[in-house]
Amino acid sequence: MANPDPSKIMQVGFGFWSSKVLLIAVKDGVFSELGSGEMTGEQIGKALELHPRGIYDFLDSLVALGFLDREGNGAEGRYRNTPETALFLDKNSPQYIGGILEMCNDRLYAFWGDLGEGLRTGKPQNEIKHTGKSIFEELYSDPDRTEHFMNAMAGISRMNFQALAEKFDFSRYKTVCDIGGANGLLSITLAKVHPDLRCTTIDLPVVEPIARKKIEEAGVSDRVSTAGGDFFEGPFPKADVITMGNVLHDWNLEKKKKLIRSAYDALPDGGAYIIIENIIDDERRQNLFGLLMSLNMLIEIGDGFDFTGEDFRGWCKEAGFSRFDQISLGGPASAGVAYK
Repeated sequence: MANPDPSKIMQVGFGFWSSKVLLIAVKDGVFSELGSGEMTGEQIGKALELHPRGIYDFLDSLVALGFLDREGNGAEGRYRNTPETALFLDKNSPQYIGGILEMCNDRLYAFWGDLGEGLRTGKPQNEIKHTGKSIFEELYSDPDRTEHFMNAMAGISRMNFQALAEKFDFSRYKTVCDIGGANGLLSITLAKVHPDLRCTTIDLPVVEPIARKKIEEAGVSDRVSTAGGDFFEGPFPKADVITMGNVLHDWNLEKKKKLIRSAYDALPDGGAYIIIENIIDDERRQNLFGLLMSLNMLIEIGDGFDFTGEDFRGWCKEAGFSRFDQISLGGPASAGVAYK
């Protein structure tokens, strides 16, 4: 047996150092400034208005972390994006996912400093502590903040939605209703992959104009419609498939069960209820991101939480669903499917 090694302890304990370097690089636009080209440290510093003291420590940390490549050393060294940062962290890329990292920097980084208080009190540690408003009231109180939040959520969900569109057999269905559809990305993705599907995306009225604009820009207005409403008020629209992307984990158990029951009531026999979440493995040992996301729900919501596949199947069985499936979407995310 190998001797105990403290390396992992130190790596995780000091992990906020690496995290903040990446978050600031995204926030300040390092990867977007580089694009597909190369720049010296001095050029990057001038473009981003960085003080000379930190330029090379900052950029070379990104090299050591594997987020930038560098040809040459010292002042003559030229920095460029890696294939991953060029694809996912350049704002000019259609696959940009940095919106969620910008939100991590602007909001979550500070809030997670109060995790200890959250664990002791069970109460949210975000804006509600200072304003008395819930996360959704706060974020949706300003149109620019609302759209910024929608874009952040789209960034973290885009690849999962694409994987669902490709892996789940939608050929037997004609209509999809996406509950809590935000800017309509899931409906847009499904409509593009499956031209015969007709999709409706539903969210609060303040969000509907954002979704409508995105749908028009995507060129799928003939097959994707929007509706504004509170999904806890009244029944869901009838559809062959009911979807929820990163919605169920926002709520406590009572509200989770209410949403599941509403989905069941809206489906025909043979219909499918699909959730896209970071579903935790049943023994709660492997999906670290799912477990940490559940702690994030404590920070953001208080009584919202992530859950295992076994949890989801049990709640759906209680609502009346008879058959279940779980589809890996890559990384920590999965689709939980319940059939009526």
